[in-house]
Amino acid sequence: MATPTATQTDHAQQVHEKAEQALGFVPNLITEITDENPAVADAYLTSQGIVEEGGVLSAAEQQAVILAVSSYNDCHYCTKAHAVAGQQAGLDAETVETINEGGLPSDDRLKSLVRATRRILGKRGWLSDVDEAEFADLGLERPELYEIVALAGIKTISNYVNHIADTEIDEPFQT
Repeated sequence: MATPTATQTDHAQQVHEKAEQALGFVPNLITEITDENPAVADAYLTSQGIVEEGGVLSAAEQQAVILAVSSYNDCHYCTKAHAVAGQQAGLDAETVETINEGGLPSDDRLKSLVRATRRILGKRGWLSDVDEAEFADLGLERPELYEIVALAGIKTISNYVNHIADTEIDEPFQT
């Protein structure tokens, strides 16, 4: 591995500070990404923050989508981390467990979001007119579908990094 430049070292420090401010600590995932490529860590945190703040889905709805993506991708780390984040955002433990086990939540809106997420992932975004009409009938229009796509992209970064690195699950996520 190449020796990091001063710019990369400064960037890594900024990323750690950003994670600390947003989360109250620096998760092992962020340390792993930052140690290897601070630009990727920054891209991950920045894009996640933009969608969290400016998206059309509520925090609980975003977490349901993130859990659906993370369980679809079989990410040992993110399913644990977002089980905690999901409950902090208002999802009950049963809903979190149901999504992580591949089931559908009982809440109609969350059920629609999880179903749409899995279909988008399974079809790699190639939704048919029938798919879009079905989701529109459930109250999911393109703004919601595009946010699902964005969250899937963001989470795929962390899911795949965790697969490569076998990231150790942080103590706060071990519930």
